[in-house]
Amino acid sequence: MSMEFTAQQIAGLLNGQTEGDATVQITKLSKIEEGEEGSISFLANPKYTHYLYTTKASLVIVNNDLVLTAPVTATLIRVESAETAFAKLLEMYNQVKLNKTGISKLAFISESAKVGDNIYAGEFVVVGDNVKIGNNVKIYPQVFIGDNAVIGDNTTLFAGVKIYSETQIGKNCIIHSGTVIGSDGFRFNPQNDNQKIPQIGNVVIEDDVEIGANCAIDRATLGSTILRKGVKFDNLVHIAHNVEIGENSYLAAGNVIAGSTKIGRNCMFSGQVGIVGHVEIADNTIITAQSGISKSSTKKGEVLMGSPAFEASKYRKIYVHFRNLDSLVQRVNKLEKEK
Repeated sequence: MSMEFTAQQIAGLLNGQTEGDATVQITKLSKIEEGEEGSISFLANPKYTHYLYTTKASLVIVNNDLVLTAPVTATLIRVESAETAFAKLLEMYNQVKLNKTGISKLAFISESAKVGDNIYAGEFVVVGDNVKIGNNVKIYPQVFIGDNAVIGDNTTLFAGVKIYSETQIGKNCIIHSGTVIGSDGFRFNPQNDNQKIPQIGNVVIEDDVEIGANCAIDRATLGSTILRKGVKFDNLVHIAHNVEIGENSYLAAGNVIAGSTKIGRNCMFSGQVGIVGHVEIADNTIITAQSGISKSSTKKGEVLMGSPAFEASKYRKIYVHFRNLDSLVQRVNKLEKEK
């Protein structure tokens, strides 16, 4: 995608003031230490200030209160917060870059599907029977949407997403490549030669949810697996059948949540957290990386650590003793020999 603006135009978008050549042309974004001619960068972290005087970037966004200590070759745009302004610029750039429209001749959309206005459907998209797709939805190449699924307005499905039948996805959601939603829950009957138990429920994803790449969210045995409004997943998260994730909870990469577990609101789980099935985690719980949760946690706002996990401050104290265990054993052995 080509982007070409003058410093003056960008300053107008950011409500900033230019300092230097306001007509300089900008065609790309860059880090300040990797700046090149025709690029725009920003300076927010004081540790990077020295790059301002050596960067080859043509335009740099800086804070209003920055005092120059040497000449600069780049044009500057002064704003209240360089970091906030650059984030706004990135968002605008991303919107332009991802603003695809039109339905490819190589996409297949069932005649019984209902499709909203201004959608994009790329090559080899398959949309099944009785699917309902809202307005301004973007469906990238090789996405599969199964029968009776619902996709809300302004949702984006990146390349290769697979959505099984009956799945419901809300508005303003983003689902990244390789993610599978609605695959069967992992249920077999060990008393009957491990016969597979049919999974006839679905997955419900509410508004404003973002799901990273290569996640797997299983359909419910009965009822629904539910991701509430504002949930955010990193890559490689697995959610088992009948799990419910509360509003605005964040799960980092590698989280695994077993069946029928209920996660509260505003929880934050670091990488590789594992939680057993049929437990409840209270609102505002924080779980540190590689922790294993083996029982319910009912106290709101608790920080859990370890495997099996318990309150983090206690865990850290106990871990100090664990690290000293070998020397303690040697001291005990020495004392016993001296008796």
